[in-house]
Amino acid sequence: MFEKVIEAVRQYDTIIIHRHSFPDGDALGSQIGLYELLKENFPGKTIYKVGDEPRRYSFMNGSVMDVIDDEYYAGALAFVLDSATEELVSDKRFRLAEKTVRIDHHIYCETFTDIEIVDTSFESCCGMIAELSLECSLTLTPKAATAIFTGMVTDSGRFRYDCTSARTFEFASYLVSHGVDSNSVYSELYASDLSTVKIRAAFISKISVYENSRVAYIYNTVEEIAALGIEDPVSVSRGMVNVMADIKGIDIWVNFTEDGEKVLCELRSGKYNINPVATLHGGGGHQKASGCDVADRAEAMRLLEELKVLTEQDK
Repeated sequence: MFEKVIEAVRQYDTIIIHRHSFPDGDALGSQIGLYELLKENFPGKTIYKVGDEPRRYSFMNGSVMDVIDDEYYAGALAFVLDSATEELVSDKRFRLAEKTVRIDHHIYCETFTDIEIVDTSFESCCGMIAELSLECSLTLTPKAATAIFTGMVTDSGRFRYDCTSARTFEFASYLVSHGVDSNSVYSELYASDLSTVKIRAAFISKISVYENSRVAYIYNTVEEIAALGIEDPVSVSRGMVNVMADIKGIDIWVNFTEDGEKVLCELRSGKYNINPVATLHGGGGHQKASGCDVADRAEAMRLLEELKVLTEQDK
């Protein structure tokens, strides 16, 4: 699957690695993991990783981004990771590169690079980087393995989501055998300070059920977010959506967060393919974990109605 990728790597002396904006564990983990793999196995290359600074995942070793000028892209190879669309990519300068490669596991939306490796059977983009390492017999360092493992854990919901497969566990075993301290990773990911626990409690107190359906939601206004002292609504919106997971009788749950210009929407389900609904509103993602932005509360309520209809189709 990755023959063309390695061939491209061999052809270029400068390699620049991008991923999507507001990086989650998978975006950042795949970026750091690929960076470390290439640095270890192709020591003659000059490699950079670029994009907006991580917040929630800044604890990851290697999370500091490089700051480079436009001229670095001349004659370079650029990677784009974990990005279903061009619009999502952090730092659009990848277009300046001589050749571009995309590695992604989201539902296909568009082609925007020269080499496209898109496979929705993987639970994470990090899983694809693990496959790259194995398929191409690359030397895997503990730093690379830890970054890749972190992204696999977060995008698979701690190995609980439907996307988790036997292959996922095989890769996890491979990574742990190369120096991953899984206890340390889980502690960094899921241990919370008191302020975060209080924010989580505030979100839980706002859970509502839409019109007696199997759809639960939380709606957060700009004022409520400010009152909670939240400085990064995007990360919080993603991080708090699953406080509604595992509620009996609820099959779909959505977190809405106003950011002053639009409403961020995080959609999740343990049963239904919610991606088409997210796509209708300009978003996308996976069958059971998607996101989009809507203009206002009225559109948010229309989205909930569409999800309610989805749950009624199997009655």
